[in-house]
Amino acid sequence: MKAAVISLGSTSSQMVAESMKKYFKKVDMIQLKEIEVSMGKDGGILYQGEPMKNYDCIYVKGSFRYANLLASIANLLEGKVPYMPIAGSAFTIVHNKLLTHLALQQHNIPMPKTYVSSTVEAAKELLDKVNYPIVMKFPEGTQGKGVMFADSKSSAASLLDALVALNQPFIIQEYIETGGCDVRALVVGGKVVAAMKRKAQKEEKRSNIHAGGTGESVELTRELINIALDTAKALKVDVCGVDILESPLGPLVIEANISPGLQGLSKAVDVDVPNEIAKHLFLETEAIVKKKKRVEEKRAMEEMKLDDLSERMPQQEIITNLQFRGERILLPEVVTKLCKFNDRKEYTLKVKKGKLELEEFKI
Repeated sequence: MKAAVISLGSTSSQMVAESMKKYFKKVDMIQLKEIEVSMGKDGGILYQGEPMKNYDCIYVKGSFRYANLLASIANLLEGKVPYMPIAGSAFTIVHNKLLTHLALQQHNIPMPKTYVSSTVEAAKELLDKVNYPIVMKFPEGTQGKGVMFADSKSSAASLLDALVALNQPFIIQEYIETGGCDVRALVVGGKVVAAMKRKAQKEEKRSNIHAGGTGESVELTRELINIALDTAKALKVDVCGVDILESPLGPLVIEANISPGLQGLSKAVDVDVPNEIAKHLFLETEAIVKKKKRVEEKRAMEEMKLDDLSERMPQQEIITNLQFRGERILLPEVVTKLCKFNDRKEYTLKVKKGKLELEEFKI
């Protein structure tokens, strides 16, 4: 089987691709920036100016800055590639914190109170109602970027004015005090394969490894495991990093990442994280490819039986009731198979009361 990783070439992507070589016959690294997507009658995906090859498994990942391109690629490939761990819709949802929180809300997954305002005036009124401190976030961004903290109404108002001046959208979220700690759980194929507790540097509230945070292995409770799994399921992804705060009122999901960094997690846990991802990709692809092959073989056998039946009995009589849909007649499935009707061909109908003859139109 052949596989490909479409990415920006990050270290994490290279780690996964290298592990995939232990399972797949061939693994290609495809640079996201060298892909072109064209739509329309002759549309498709080009890589380095040529139509992209066929693969049994494609793992698409990349930065939120390429969300539209990633979504376009994944949506065009769905149905053509046997297995992709990230659904096309996920690139639009997960790369936008507002849409992520809406998806979590729809699936009753616990999260901090989150507010969205339609106007600046409404946002300023909101600042009178919330409890401080609060978090103000850009809808797009990862690794703790675009996250701001305000411990009072005056500081929040200053941030709001700056965001308005920059014409930047934002969401407001309650701040949960956890001592600068959170949990990163990595979900792979319906299991949490690794988890670490991250702690922010002194005077820093963001616990992200890229923001200088440190991580150590942690054993999750069943509650935390279920929340991580539910989050991945809600977002329609098989590989996902889920960030959870352990608040006094219970665990709360603050973010999901479908292109999670693996270096920090790999150092913190005694698990070969890239191998866990690669193994899942292979096993899932293998199962789907085998199932597809069985279906195709079964269909081929049925067609062979029908062909043999047609040769031995060139003309057959079938007694059956007719099914009607409005004014249309539906022919039994065996009839269409024996006749090998095709909706792209034209047919001649000879009709009189109580009798119908149907044959392929030939010039």
